[in-house]
Amino acid sequence: MIKNGYYDSSWDEDNDELWDKKCIEWQSRDWRNWLLERLSFPFEVERKEDFDSNPFSNNQNELFSVGHILKVISLEDEYDDYGIIIKVKERRKTGYIPLCDVEVTSQKNVNFWPVREYVVWFANR
Repeated sequence: MIKNGYYDSSWDEDNDELWDKKCIEWQSRDWRNWLLERLSFPFEVERKEDFDSNPFSNNQNELFSVGHILKVISLEDEYDDYGIIIKVKERRKTGYIPLCDVEVTSQKNVNFWPVREYVVWFANR
């Protein structure tokens, strides 16, 4: 969570009471609208995962690959398997990837916590 403008890592620790409260809150949340109310576009993310890629290939030169820094332009549609899709730019190319695959590059960025909360919820749904 954010306290005094800084990320509080205690949220990452084993805190069952906090997790239970968050899970109840997350179950009823309209994620797309909640995120649209909180996110400020554009913002920078790093691609952390890609479930569609071959984990044994070295695809670092492909656009929108794991480890690449991307600029998020907007939220797009939502799908059962992939969650909310984001429109991103890398260099002069535009693409679409799942929001659950990224992390905001700076913990001080106002978008860090809303994106992280969504990613944690999506991974545990």
